[in-house]
Amino acid sequence: MDRRETPANGRVAHVSLRGQVEAAAFVEGVAARVAVPLTDLCAAPEGARDRQLLMGARVTVLERRGGWAFVQARADGYVGYVADQALTADALPTHRVAVAATHLYPAANLKLREVAALSFGARLTVVRLTDRWAETDTGLFVPAMHLAPEGTAERDPVAVAELFLGTPYLWGGNSRAGIDCSGLAQAACLACGIPCPGDSDLQRARVGRALSDNEPGQRGDLVFWKGHVAIMTDAATILHANGAAMAVTREDYAAACARILAAGDGPVLARRRPRG
Repeated sequence: MDRRETPANGRVAHVSLRGQVEAAAFVEGVAARVAVPLTDLCAAPEGARDRQLLMGARVTVLERRGGWAFVQARADGYVGYVADQALTADALPTHRVAVAATHLYPAANLKLREVAALSFGARLTVVRLTDRWAETDTGLFVPAMHLAPEGTAERDPVAVAELFLGTPYLWGGNSRAGIDCSGLAQAACLACGIPCPGDSDLQRARVGRALSDNEPGQRGDLVFWKGHVAIMTDAATILHANGAAMAVTREDYAAACARILAAGDGPVLARRRPRG
């Protein structure tokens, strides 16, 4: 079993894994949500970052121990550890951040000093909505024009990915503050209602359908190299978070293929069409 998607750590495991893994206890887990703008999802307590979770992300907490929570993210099933203090009681989100980034304010006044920045895809529970401001269940405010109702979907994954143009490259990143190649592909797909796991190897195995060698590429297709994924904006151009530019950039597809091959990272391994 892949540890990234297996809610078990030896001490505890989800009840669905009874008979499949060994654990001292099998638990249903407790629902919670991320209460901070952004938090790392780590491979182990104090360990390396695997991915990140945005404000409002819902998780199942399987264990709390030593200031860390062992969780499984509900959006994609990714498993890991987050700082326990980053979590709060679960609540159904009512809205999502639908622009590249926005701010939380202590009151409905744009001249006040912001409390925090939120990235595209963050979830909020709004208790009062006016034409200009949304008040959240934490008593903080967000510009209402930056939100969309939860349950609505974007239509174009490429347009979503373009919101991140210029974002710095960050290994394991999932926000407008920093993002990596698979984080960008996932943000684009999930916003459009397309199931998408968090890492490029899992995306290469599951997202949409594989394209044959003779099928021409089109807008929205995903292109995979060893350890890397890009999104086609058209048949000749890709958009990706890449280490060469250390940012999300557009690049000529043929030039990128040649550059990546010359760098020793091999040829294109697969192409997939997220929507049929």
